[in-house]
Amino acid sequence: MSGHSQERRDALAAHDARYWEAGLRVAGVDEAGCGALAGPVIAACVGMPPSPVIEGVDDSKKLTPARREKLFGLILETAWFVGIGMADVEEIEAINILNAAKLAMARAAEGLDKSSQYPCDLLLVDARRLPLDIRQESIVHGDAVSYSIAAASIAAKVTRDRIMAALDKEFPAYGLANHKGYGTAAHYETILRFGPSKIHRASFLKNLDLKNPDGKARA
Repeated sequence: MSGHSQERRDALAAHDARYWEAGLRVAGVDEAGCGALAGPVIAACVGMPPSPVIEGVDDSKKLTPARREKLFGLILETAWFVGIGMADVEEIEAINILNAAKLAMARAAEGLDKSSQYPCDLLLVDARRLPLDIRQESIVHGDAVSYSIAAASIAAKVTRDRIMAALDKEFPAYGLANHKGYGTAAHYETILRFGPSKIHRASFLKNLDLKNPDGKARA
């Protein structure tokens, strides 16, 4: 392990270790898919023990897909709790993406909140406050600060990527397995060509003129 990666690992772990040293059992919560044009928003709640610390756990955006997949397997083997929550496209459209993300995150953490099998004293949440009756700390850019939130970011991202790869088989025209529903040029091109599918978020496409062949947004 390089000095830089060891330093990152130690810094992330040290952030959470102070809670454990204070007698608080912590778990991290993060989401994936807020900015996508298609598909659900997925959240994960991950409770990582203070040791062993998994080498390489970091903000999922800093990792390659292959690295995320490998780390997700290690997280599943090591974590004392992994909860996954989802808000689908219908919910995103009904309550907006910010509230849908909170809903997915709350669903991911719900086992910690309601089950004595997975007791948790404190949720570390990436930049949000959840509608749960449990002690929480909101941390801006938490996936780059907290070990357990970073682990949750990996779990959420890998789970959502797998869902989008499965949806690609159902909606093969859009290339979902490649861009995972995000707004790439190729994705916009297929939307303009074929029109949005039922898994596209209409509210995210309201500025896209589907009748305009060059794909430019309305002013």
